[in-house]
This record gives sequence, C-alpha cells and structure tokens, in this order.
Amino acid sequence: MTYSKEQLLTSTERLNSELSDLDKKHLIHPVAVPKQHASQGPKIIFSKGEGINVKDMNERSFIDGVSMLWNVNVGHGKKELADVAHNQMTKMAYSSTFYGYGNEPAIRLAEKISTLTPEDLDTVFFTSGGSESNDTAFKLSRFYWQLKGFKNKRKIISLRRGYHGVTVSAQRATGIDAFRNFSGSTDPDIVNAKAHLTECELGDKTHPEYSGCIRSIIEEEGSDKIAAVIVEPIQGAGGVHVPPDGYLKAVRQLCDEFNILLIVDEVICGFGRTGEMFGVNHWDITPDLMSIAKGITSGYAQLGGVVMNNRVGDTIKEYNDILPHGFTYSGHPTSCAVGLKNIEIVEREGLVENAHKMGKELEKGFTYLEEKHEFFTNPRTVGLLAGFDLMKDPIVNTPFDYSAQAAVSVVEECYQRGLLIRCFDFEPGMNIVAVAPPLIIQKQEIETIISILDEAMAAFSRKVKL
Repeated sequence: MTYSKEQLLTSTERLNSELSDLDKKHLIHPVAVPKQHASQGPKIIFSKGEGINVKDMNERSFIDGVSMLWNVNVGHGKKELADVAHNQMTKMAYSSTFYGYGNEPAIRLAEKISTLTPEDLDTVFFTSGGSESNDTAFKLSRFYWQLKGFKNKRKIISLRRGYHGVTVSAQRATGIDAFRNFSGSTDPDIVNAKAHLTECELGDKTHPEYSGCIRSIIEEEGSDKIAAVIVEPIQGAGGVHVPPDGYLKAVRQLCDEFNILLIVDEVICGFGRTGEMFGVNHWDITPDLMSIAKGITSGYAQLGGVVMNNRVGDTIKEYNDILPHGFTYSGHPTSCAVGLKNIEIVEREGLVENAHKMGKELEKGFTYLEEKHEFFTNPRTVGLLAGFDLMKDPIVNTPFDYSAQAAVSVVEECYQRGLLIRCFDFEPGMNIVAVAPPLIIQKQEIETIISILDEAMAAFSRKVKL
C-alpha cells in the first residue's frame, strides 16, 4: 500500500503544519519580516515552558536565553502564578478603576511597589505594558507642569539607541531610526540626544561631542520648554549599553539644575533583572517618574505602570476635575494579583541576589569566550542583563562586512544548538548579541549557555574563514 505524504505525517506534525498555515494566513507578527513570514511561517510554535526551558510543538527543547522579551524573570511554568490568576478570576476577573472604582489587588500592589522603589516614589498609575507606561509618563510630566503654571514645558528629551516602546510618542522617543520613523510617526515635542556623554552633561562645552547632548539641547530649546528627560538605566533593545560611571548622576543633577523632570524607563531593568530590584539602585539616583512593566508579572499577565514621587503625585492629587487619561485595563485585578504573587516569589526565592551571583558566572564565561575568540569583544554584564559585540578586528575597531551577518549568524548557530538569544544590527557595523536568561538560572545552566555560545562562534569562524 502506498501512503501519501499527508498520511505519513504524525498527528503532531499535522497540527504543527495546520497552525503554521493558519499563522501565515491570519497573523502579522511584531518585529518580524512580513513577506518572509507570510512565505515561511513561524520559526517556532511554542507549546510549553518549564524553568529556563521552552519546547516547541515537536517537543524540541530550547534554553530561553533572553527570557522571551527580557520579562520572564521567575521562569516558565510557575503554577503559583496560574493559581492566583485562577482564584482572582473566579472571584472577579475584571473590574474597572475608572470613576474612582477600586479593587484589592490593585491597591495592595500599588502599596507593595511603594515599598520597593527608591525614596518617595509612592504613587502608581497602572497601565497594560511598557509602551503605555512611557506614553503615560510623558503625559503626566506635561500635565504636572501645566498644573504648576508652565504650559510651555512640553518637550521630552530621549537618548539615541534608547528604546521606549511602540505607541506613537514612545516610538518617537525611541532612538533607533527604524522604529523612530516608522509609518511617519512624528512628535515635534520629542527630541533625541546623544547618549552617555558624562562630561558634556556636567557642562564641558569644549568636548567635541557637546553639540547634541542633553545639556546642549536644553540650552538651545530653552529649559522653559522642556518637561522631562527619559533614560534607561541600561539601554536594552538598543544593544545593552551600560552608562559610564557618573552619567546618571550627571543627568539627575542636570534635570535639577534646569527644573526638568527625570523619567527612568525601568521596563527591562526592573524587578531584579540587573541584580538590584531596580536598575537605578546601581547608581544611587532617584527619578521623578519611573516606568515599569515586564518583570512585574514575569510575563504571566499584561501589566505596567508609572510610579511618581510625592512632588508629582501630590500635585496631580490636587487636580479638581476629571483626569482625562486611562486604559481599560488600568489596575486589572487579575493582572495585579499575579503581580503581587510574582513579587512575593522574587523576594522569597532570593532572585535579585541570584541574578547578581549568576551575572558574575556569566561574566566569567564571557571572559573565557573573549580570550578564545578574537572577534568576541566588549562583553558587559549587570546582573542577568548582558551583551557582547562581534568585531572582525577589535584591536583596530574594524567591523564585519554587512554580508557576513555576524550577529544573526551566531544567534542562528545557537538556535540550532537549542539556545534562544537575541541580536541587534540596526546600525552599520553593529553586531551585538544579548543574553538575559530567567533569574532562576543556576551555575550549571550558565555553563551550558557558554558552551553553546562557544560552539556557535567556532562554527561562525569556520563559515567566514577567520
């Protein structure tokens, strides 16, 4: 008897094929190549996850080396989080926080956040995610100045290579051209500045890069026009760029000098990722507003927020009219219940300290790779937020030719060996790879990641005949 190809397929293969065809027909994926995806379908259809590992429909296992999108901090398959979501849903899955309505999980979570954030960051406005959080931070900054009588203080200064999301204003604040300019997104009140120029922000006008730094933009635009400056403690999607010592303090002092609010985007860095509860804790600064999301629920539910200091929060609380801003899911009770339990797990399991310790192990592994592979350079780790560059000749700063697709190739070699990581090559000569596994990772698992990276770079070296 002769069987057709379709008859020979297993039930899992048939399901995978069916889903792939449906995906190609009905879905447009974020940050993907639409034409390629419509032709080839999804690279992976995930089916389950446990700890630091995920599986596809065919039961192939992968190490989740970047916590999906930097957010699955407590790892996959935490039943506690499913249970608390189930319990809240059976009581009351959703209730609005519009019109002064409240719910216990949102109230408890806001209070808990206030105990974790620096100094007097005590007031929270909840959103559904990071993009909404940054848009909200911009709006509340401008609103604060309006209430203070400074109606012209509207401009927001962001940094090149910074990433703040994909809602209209957050995308315009993003300092990556492909995102910043997508679909004609414009906001004349958002200006990009050069990043990480400590001396310039301290006032060194003789510095060759002074023009275009934050301070020079403030001087050109006028401090009476600037509402806020937004920075990430460590730039994530821009390539894991760690600021030089003294930079964030210089920006904080600059904002104080010119009466400008400082927004810190902790969407990636927050809730233990860097080996501190928040990224700013490494540099001992306190922003006026802090955007949060991702690690607050470890991705188990959609949730974000803006945390304000008393200066901003108390001013808004004096506003005696309807606040014309909010999201359907602001303070979503199920998401907030998950957030509370997630923070409990982070604290109970000592995941902030573990991120610090395992970051040191990752750093050791990067040192080994740098010594073994000449094109592996500029490794940086802060907790479990890490990255490195690939350069054809690091000594004379010669990048790989674009055709080599260095970062893409290394990431693909890792994929073939069961490790999911992420690359960045959105600028000429840029080949950056990010590693950011769940905070539950252990030493042996770090060693496995390093071993796979070692094999992947050896394979790439053979490919380009280095």
